[in-house]
Amino acid sequence: MQCRAGCAACCIAPSITSPIPGMENGKPAGMRCIQLDGDDRCRLFGDPRRPAVCGSLQPSLEMCGNGRAHALRFLDRLEAMTSP
Repeated sequence: MQCRAGCAACCIAPSITSPIPGMENGKPAGMRCIQLDGDDRCRLFGDPRRPAVCGSLQPSLEMCGNGRAHALRFLDRLEAMTSP
């Protein structure tokens, strides 16, 4: 499965604890990553500075469902299950 253009749920819903250029302390869950451009594409895609957790999220029918709203709900639940 390929990422949907303009979705960016995986760049918004999860918390990221490792540094991101422009967000040295990472980002909390639900916050839009500063590296998303105006078309909701990651400016760090393919860049070695991209956090490993970002590369580990792979699109799937289970996660992405039929659109951004489904993906945000799925990732919110995953975040809640894995947060301390």
